[in-house]
Amino acid sequence: MSNTMDDRLTLVEERIRQACERAGRSREDVRIIAVTKYVSLETTREALRSGLKHLGENRWQDAQAKWNAISGGEPSIGEERPVWHFIGSLQTNKVKDVIGKFTYMHSLDRLPLAEAVNKRAQQLGIIVPCFIQVNVSGEDSKHGLTPEELHPFVERLRDYPGIEPVGLMTMAPYEAEPEQTRPVFRALRELRDELRARLPYAETIAHLSMGMSNDFEVAIEEGATWIRLGTILVGKEED
Repeated sequence: MSNTMDDRLTLVEERIRQACERAGRSREDVRIIAVTKYVSLETTREALRSGLKHLGENRWQDAQAKWNAISGGEPSIGEERPVWHFIGSLQTNKVKDVIGKFTYMHSLDRLPLAEAVNKRAQQLGIIVPCFIQVNVSGEDSKHGLTPEELHPFVERLRDYPGIEPVGLMTMAPYEAEPEQTRPVFRALRELRDELRARLPYAETIAHLSMGMSNDFEVAIEEGATWIRLGTILVGKEED
Protein backbone atom coordinates (compact mmCIF):
# COMPACT_ATOMS: atom_id res chain seq x y z
CA MET A 1 0.00 0.00 0.00
CA SER A 2 1.33 3.46 -0.87
CA ASN A 3 2.41 5.70 1.99
CA THR A 4 0.05 8.63 1.60
CA MET A 5 -3.68 8.92 1.14
CA ASP A 6 -3.13 11.03 -1.97
CA ASP A 7 -0.94 8.31 -3.50
CA ARG A 8 -3.49 5.62 -2.73
CA LEU A 9 -6.31 7.72 -4.13
CA THR A 10 -4.34 8.32 -7.35
CA LEU A 11 -3.91 4.58 -7.83
CA VAL A 12 -7.57 3.88 -7.06
CA GLU A 13 -8.69 6.59 -9.46
CA GLU A 14 -6.69 5.01 -12.25
CA ARG A 15 -8.23 1.60 -11.57
CA ILE A 16 -11.72 3.13 -11.54
CA ARG A 17 -11.02 4.91 -14.80
CA GLN A 18 -9.83 1.69 -16.45
CA ALA A 19 -12.84 -0.26 -15.18
CA CYS A 20 -15.18 2.41 -16.53
CA GLU A 21 -13.37 2.33 -19.85
CA ARG A 22 -13.74 -1.44 -20.10
CA ALA A 23 -17.47 -1.12 -19.38
CA GLY A 24 -18.02 1.81 -21.73
CA ARG A 25 -19.02 4.03 -18.82
CA SER A 26 -18.12 7.56 -17.80
CA ARG A 27 -15.88 8.04 -14.77
CA GLU A 28 -18.44 10.57 -13.51
CA ASP A 29 -20.98 7.73 -13.13
CA VAL A 30 -19.10 6.26 -10.15
CA ARG A 31 -18.73 7.86 -6.71
CA ILE A 32 -16.42 6.79 -3.89
CA ILE A 33 -17.52 6.39 -0.29
CA ALA A 34 -14.44 6.38 1.96
CA VAL A 35 -15.22 3.79 4.63
CA THR A 36 -13.77 5.33 7.78
CA LYS A 37 -15.40 3.00 10.29
CA TYR A 38 -12.14 1.51 11.60
CA VAL A 39 -9.82 4.50 11.36
CA SER A 40 -9.07 7.48 13.57
CA LEU A 41 -10.44 11.00 13.44
CA GLU A 42 -7.13 12.23 12.03
CA THR A 43 -7.19 9.64 9.21
CA THR A 44 -10.79 10.62 8.50
CA ARG A 45 -9.75 14.28 8.25
CA GLU A 46 -6.91 13.23 5.95
CA ALA A 47 -9.45 11.55 3.67
CA LEU A 48 -11.42 14.80 3.52
CA ARG A 49 -8.28 16.80 2.74
CA SER A 50 -7.59 14.38 -0.12
CA GLY A 51 -10.93 15.28 -1.65
CA LEU A 52 -12.94 12.28 -0.48
CA LYS A 53 -16.19 14.05 0.31
CA HIS A 54 -18.36 11.00 1.08
CA LEU A 55 -17.69 9.13 4.34
CA GLY A 56 -19.15 5.76 5.34
CA GLU A 57 -19.70 4.49 8.88
CA ASN A 58 -21.56 1.40 10.06
CA ARG A 59 -22.07 1.97 13.81
CA TRP A 60 -23.22 5.14 15.52
CA GLN A 61 -21.17 4.23 18.60
CA ASP A 62 -17.99 4.31 16.50
CA ALA A 63 -19.02 7.25 14.32
CA GLN A 64 -20.29 9.59 17.02
CA ALA A 65 -16.99 11.17 18.05
CA LYS A 66 -15.94 11.68 14.43
CA TRP A 67 -19.31 13.13 13.46
CA ASN A 68 -19.28 15.49 16.43
CA ALA A 69 -15.74 16.67 15.65
CA ILE A 70 -16.24 17.13 11.91
CA SER A 71 -19.92 17.98 11.48
CA GLY A 72 -21.15 18.89 14.93
CA GLY A 73 -19.60 22.33 15.14
CA GLU A 74 -17.81 24.90 13.05
CA PRO A 75 -15.68 23.33 10.30
CA SER A 76 -11.91 23.62 10.46
CA ILE A 77 -10.29 26.18 8.18
CA GLY A 78 -10.35 24.89 4.62
CA GLU A 79 -12.37 21.81 5.60
CA GLU A 80 -15.56 21.08 3.69
CA ARG A 81 -18.51 19.39 5.29
CA PRO A 82 -18.58 15.72 4.33
CA VAL A 83 -21.62 13.78 3.21
CA TRP A 84 -22.15 10.94 5.68
CA HIS A 85 -23.41 7.52 4.60
CA PHE A 86 -24.69 4.98 7.11
CA ILE A 87 -23.64 1.66 5.59
CA GLY A 88 -24.20 -0.82 8.43
CA SER A 89 -27.22 -2.63 9.75
CA LEU A 90 -29.26 -0.11 11.76
CA GLN A 91 -31.21 -1.06 14.87
CA THR A 92 -34.52 0.73 15.19
CA ASN A 93 -33.52 2.17 18.57
CA LYS A 94 -30.54 3.90 16.93
CA VAL A 95 -32.60 5.60 14.22
CA LYS A 96 -32.97 8.76 16.31
CA ASP A 97 -29.16 9.06 16.49
CA VAL A 98 -28.47 8.48 12.80
CA ILE A 99 -31.32 10.04 10.83
CA GLY A 100 -30.70 13.76 10.45
CA LYS A 101 -26.93 13.35 10.72
CA PHE A 102 -26.29 10.85 7.93
CA THR A 103 -27.56 11.99 4.53
CA TYR A 104 -27.75 8.52 3.00
CA MET A 105 -28.73 5.18 4.47
CA HIS A 106 -27.50 2.08 2.65
CA SER A 107 -29.11 -0.67 4.70
CA LEU A 108 -32.89 -0.39 4.61
CA ASP A 109 -34.02 -4.01 4.80
CA ARG A 110 -37.21 -4.39 6.85
CA LEU A 111 -40.52 -2.64 7.41
CA PRO A 112 -40.11 -1.87 11.14
CA LEU A 113 -36.91 -0.02 10.26
CA ALA A 114 -38.64 1.82 7.41
CA GLU A 115 -41.40 2.84 9.81
CA ALA A 116 -38.88 4.17 12.35
CA VAL A 117 -36.86 6.03 9.70
CA ASN A 118 -40.01 7.56 8.25
CA LYS A 119 -41.24 8.68 11.68
CA ARG A 120 -37.93 10.34 12.51
CA ALA A 121 -37.69 11.94 9.07
CA GLN A 122 -41.13 13.45 9.43
CA GLN A 123 -40.26 14.77 12.89
CA LEU A 124 -37.26 16.53 11.35
CA GLY A 125 -39.08 17.65 8.21
CA ILE A 126 -36.68 15.83 5.88
CA ILE A 127 -36.75 13.07 3.29
CA VAL A 128 -34.06 10.41 3.66
CA PRO A 129 -32.45 8.93 0.53
CA CYS A 130 -32.21 5.20 1.21
CA PHE A 131 -30.66 2.21 -0.51
CA ILE A 132 -32.55 -1.06 -0.07
CA GLN A 133 -30.19 -3.82 1.01
CA VAL A 134 -30.60 -7.10 -0.85
CA ASN A 135 -28.87 -10.32 0.18
CA VAL A 136 -28.19 -11.49 -3.34
CA SER A 137 -25.67 -14.17 -2.35
CA GLY A 138 -28.01 -15.75 0.21
CA GLU A 139 -25.29 -15.96 2.86
CA ASP A 140 -26.62 -16.32 6.40
CA SER A 141 -24.02 -13.82 7.62
CA LYS A 142 -25.34 -11.05 5.35
CA HIS A 143 -28.25 -8.75 6.10
CA GLY A 144 -30.83 -7.78 3.51
CA LEU A 145 -34.01 -8.78 1.77
CA THR A 146 -34.13 -11.83 -0.42
CA PRO A 147 -34.59 -11.00 -4.11
CA GLU A 148 -38.15 -12.39 -3.85
CA GLU A 149 -39.00 -9.97 -1.05
CA LEU A 150 -37.81 -6.90 -2.92
CA HIS A 151 -40.87 -6.01 -5.02
CA PRO A 152 -43.42 -6.25 -2.16
CA PHE A 153 -41.07 -4.24 0.06
CA VAL A 154 -40.73 -1.45 -2.50
CA GLU A 155 -44.50 -1.35 -2.89
CA ARG A 156 -44.90 -0.91 0.87
CA LEU A 157 -42.43 2.01 0.90
CA ARG A 158 -45.15 4.07 -0.75
CA ASP A 159 -46.64 4.35 2.74
CA TYR A 160 -43.55 6.16 4.02
CA PRO A 161 -43.19 9.64 2.51
CA GLY A 162 -40.13 10.38 4.63
CA ILE A 163 -38.14 7.81 2.66
CA GLU A 164 -36.91 8.17 -0.91
CA PRO A 165 -35.61 4.85 -2.25
CA VAL A 166 -32.70 5.83 -4.48
CA GLY A 167 -31.03 2.50 -5.16
CA LEU A 168 -30.14 -1.03 -4.14
CA MET A 169 -27.19 -2.18 -2.07
CA THR A 170 -25.50 -5.54 -1.66
CA MET A 171 -22.34 -7.09 -0.29
CA ALA A 172 -20.68 -9.87 -2.22
CA PRO A 173 -18.88 -12.73 -0.47
CA TYR A 174 -15.15 -12.16 -0.08
CA GLU A 175 -13.44 -14.03 -2.89
CA ALA A 176 -9.71 -14.52 -3.45
CA GLU A 177 -10.51 -14.13 -7.14
CA PRO A 178 -12.68 -10.99 -7.51
CA GLU A 179 -14.09 -12.21 -10.83
CA GLN A 180 -16.13 -14.74 -8.84
CA THR A 181 -18.20 -11.87 -7.39
CA ARG A 182 -19.50 -10.87 -10.82
CA PRO A 183 -22.77 -12.90 -10.68
CA VAL A 184 -23.76 -11.16 -7.42
CA PHE A 185 -23.24 -7.67 -8.83
CA ARG A 186 -24.89 -8.54 -12.12
CA ALA A 187 -27.91 -9.94 -10.28
CA LEU A 188 -28.33 -6.70 -8.30
CA ARG A 189 -28.25 -4.65 -11.50
CA GLU A 190 -30.84 -6.93 -13.07
CA LEU A 191 -33.05 -6.61 -9.98
CA ARG A 192 -32.87 -2.82 -10.25
CA ASP A 193 -33.67 -2.86 -13.94
CA GLU A 194 -36.61 -5.21 -13.39
CA LEU A 195 -37.96 -3.03 -10.58
CA ARG A 196 -37.82 0.09 -12.71
CA ALA A 197 -39.51 -1.68 -15.63
CA ARG A 198 -42.37 -3.17 -13.58
CA LEU A 199 -43.11 -0.61 -10.87
CA PRO A 200 -43.78 3.03 -11.78
CA TYR A 201 -43.03 3.93 -8.18
CA ALA A 202 -39.51 2.55 -8.57
CA GLU A 203 -38.38 5.26 -10.98
CA THR A 204 -36.22 6.84 -8.26
CA ILE A 205 -34.31 3.58 -7.71
CA ALA A 206 -31.45 4.34 -10.06
CA HIS A 207 -28.29 3.70 -8.04
CA LEU A 208 -26.29 0.59 -7.14
CA SER A 209 -24.18 0.65 -3.98
CA MET A 210 -21.86 -2.31 -4.44
CA GLY A 211 -18.17 -3.10 -4.55
CA MET A 212 -15.51 -2.85 -1.86
CA SER A 213 -11.72 -2.79 -1.80
CA ASN A 214 -11.34 -6.34 -3.06
CA ASP A 215 -13.88 -6.30 -5.88
CA PHE A 216 -14.79 -2.72 -6.84
CA GLU A 217 -13.55 -3.02 -10.42
CA VAL A 218 -15.89 -5.94 -11.13
CA ALA A 219 -18.73 -4.02 -9.45
CA ILE A 220 -18.07 -1.01 -11.69
CA GLU A 221 -18.08 -3.21 -14.77
CA GLU A 222 -21.51 -4.49 -13.67
CA GLY A 223 -22.96 -1.02 -13.07
CA ALA A 224 -22.01 0.19 -9.59
CA THR A 225 -22.67 3.90 -9.08
CA TRP A 226 -21.38 4.01 -5.48
CA ILE A 227 -18.38 1.96 -4.30
CA ARG A 228 -17.47 1.60 -0.63
CA LEU A 229 -13.69 1.64 -0.16
CA GLY A 230 -11.94 1.22 3.16
CA THR A 231 -8.73 -0.80 3.24
CA ILE A 232 -7.43 0.32 -0.12
CA LEU A 233 -7.80 4.01 0.81
CA VAL A 234 -7.90 4.60 4.54
CA GLY A 235 -7.07 1.38 6.34
CA LYS A 236 -8.73 -1.73 7.72
CA GLU A 237 -12.09 -2.66 6.23
CA GLU A 238 -14.27 -5.53 7.41
CA ASP A 239 -17.64 -6.94 6.43
